[in-house]
Amino acid sequence: MNKLKKDSKSTEVLIVGAGIAGLVCALELLKSGKQVTVIDAQDRNKIGGLARLAFGGMALIDTPEQRSKGVKDSPELAYKDWCSFAEFGENDEWPKAWAKYYVENSITEVYEYIRKLGVKFLPAVNWVERGLYTPGNSLPRYHILWGASLYLVEKIVEVLSHYEGKTLTYEFNTKVENLIHSKGQVSGCIGINDANEKTEFLADKVVIACGGFTGNLDMVREFWPKAWGKAPQNLLNGSHPSNDGHLHQCVETMGGAVTHKSDMWNYAAGVPNPKAEFENQGLSLIPSKSALWVDHKGKRIGPEPLVTGFDTNHMCQQISQLQLPHTWQILNRRIALKEFAISGCEHNPSIRDKKFLSLLNEILLGNKKLVNRMINESDHFIVANDLPTLVEKMNQLTPEHSMDYQQLSDSLNSLDNQLKMKPKFWNDDQIRRILQTRNWLTDKLRTCYPKPIQGDLPLIAIKLNIITRKSLGGIQTDMQCRALNKAGQAIEGLYAIGEAAGFGGGGASGKRSLEGTFLSGCILTARQAARSI
Repeated sequence: MNKLKKDSKSTEVLIVGAGIAGLVCALELLKSGKQVTVIDAQDRNKIGGLARLAFGGMALIDTPEQRSKGVKDSPELAYKDWCSFAEFGENDEWPKAWAKYYVENSITEVYEYIRKLGVKFLPAVNWVERGLYTPGNSLPRYHILWGASLYLVEKIVEVLSHYEGKTLTYEFNTKVENLIHSKGQVSGCIGINDANEKTEFLADKVVIACGGFTGNLDMVREFWPKAWGKAPQNLLNGSHPSNDGHLHQCVETMGGAVTHKSDMWNYAAGVPNPKAEFENQGLSLIPSKSALWVDHKGKRIGPEPLVTGFDTNHMCQQISQLQLPHTWQILNRRIALKEFAISGCEHNPSIRDKKFLSLLNEILLGNKKLVNRMINESDHFIVANDLPTLVEKMNQLTPEHSMDYQQLSDSLNSLDNQLKMKPKFWNDDQIRRILQTRNWLTDKLRTCYPKPIQGDLPLIAIKLNIITRKSLGGIQTDMQCRALNKAGQAIEGLYAIGEAAGFGGGGASGKRSLEGTFLSGCILTARQAARSI
């Protein structure tokens, strides 16, 4: 039976969530002399949340790395691209304001802040989310942390250690059951620990930094975009079960505004994690541009071929509308070695561990370790020296939804026969986009020159499902990160930051992200909340 401890705990500022947003906010508050308590549902060794596992990419505007490559960026151009991709609605006052604040302050609030912590970026800048039917990034903006975001977490935790036991207190393995509020004011929360004991945490200010809700697959399905059709039943979890939307519901119950819940940043290419730590845990693949993407029967998905790097939102929509159990990517080992990647620091150890020679070797010779690892560990990676054997193995994995050999053969031959012709006769949208991608050197290093897929053996088939990742919507806030009620008024004592706030204003990215606006959005909103408090 739950029991409420007689001795309540008090602090000046209570932060719910020890992810990157919560840690940055805590650090900035501690610097200003505040007393801070940070509550988190997970173990201490998981401090940093999803940032411990993330790749560490950030969309930054007009950086030295861009200028050294001849990229002439500006806040004005970035805001134009942002609004184009976001497709904001007429009433998106706060999301628009946060988008504008982001592009105007990414250097001072994020880039310089990170550099002062001793964390650097790779000199290469990637060009992602270029846009398809809707224009996206008109220039390369995707910067990668050297050491991945894990290194950033470690640096922040190191600085925070000097405050612990003095003005900083951690409460790990403690889930927030409810917020304490009365007459429109929030003054703390009720937490419950692993021993099933309840504690009352009282504070002058409460900052919600709990992340989003995409770890709750039922909630994801409930708010699945209606235009996409019915949500897939075989969704993979690319977040964490603790990101369950519970605090979003608590805020709504007390009259707070939670907006844009149907705007999500999911990915089209997920596979089950061979070493899953929780149900439906998936790995988010960066799908190979040169692979043929087909439905479960072998028909090429279209009419616009799926090619990553242009519009992730559109890719997810196309696959969702198929209303089929899964899709496949068909490629060969040559393509896999150069193009195949998995998001996150675990599968990018050269970047995570800052091993430059190892990274250079992977770029020049191919990522053999990762490809071999997935072939050995995942039954969703199938290898064969000819197409009939490949299809036979694919159907052993999915006997209830068998691949049509003739359909797949026709789809592959259609693309391969064109690639056998001279380049001046190439007339395929996938080929055109591959050639466009290769015009930017950073992307060229990771993109094969077009050749017939069946011209190199062995063949590889990867079975894919949509995987959840980020909530683009969240608790609506003003520019001081104060949580707002449904009338647009600030809720006294309550703040929201990071993904919990839709990375600012309840939905700063709108319907689509320019990619890399998440980790940096956490830092941006966290610093602003601390400054406001």
